[in-house]
Amino acid sequence: MSENVKTTLRYYGISPWEIEVLYGFLNSHFTIIQEEIEADDENFVSFLDIDIPLQFNKEFFQWLDFKRWEKIKSVFKEMKRRRGSGNALKIMINFSGNPKIIFVIDIEDGQLFGNALEKIDGVLELLPYHLDPKKIPSEISEITYKFDSESVRWRLDTASSENKKYTFREDSWNEII
Repeated sequence: MSENVKTTLRYYGISPWEIEVLYGFLNSHFTIIQEEIEADDENFVSFLDIDIPLQFNKEFFQWLDFKRWEKIKSVFKEMKRRRGSGNALKIMINFSGNPKIIFVIDIEDGQLFGNALEKIDGVLELLPYHLDPKKIPSEISEITYKFDSESVRWRLDTASSENKKYTFREDSWNEII
């Protein structure tokens, strides 16, 4: 199956060792395309953007294997630990599907960073509620989650359609003008 499922790792400020370890965990399930990019966010020393061409659902985690997912999260935590506190590392995990689900992990505190990683799979239980057509704007193609350090949980952040972008604040979607 790995020949058919391609994932892309785009990054800057990530050591060859860290990329090699991630590659090792992903290689058995994906064909991996690596792209070292120029730094484009002055707030972060390191950045990793992973495109997973599969839907964010229970079947993905079963297919990938729970132990492998735990190892991948451990690599991310170690990357954060090695860089210390502050805005040293930003990770974006993009899952294909309709809508595309994106997780942005850019937390300064190392313990909360780890907590965010541990709680990603917990969002699965919330998806039916979050993606209820009666509750989201129409024709949404992309939803972004950010980890809220105060409530220590993942929250809806933005949603995009072809022509509009929305932000989620105080339990409602508001169009960004």
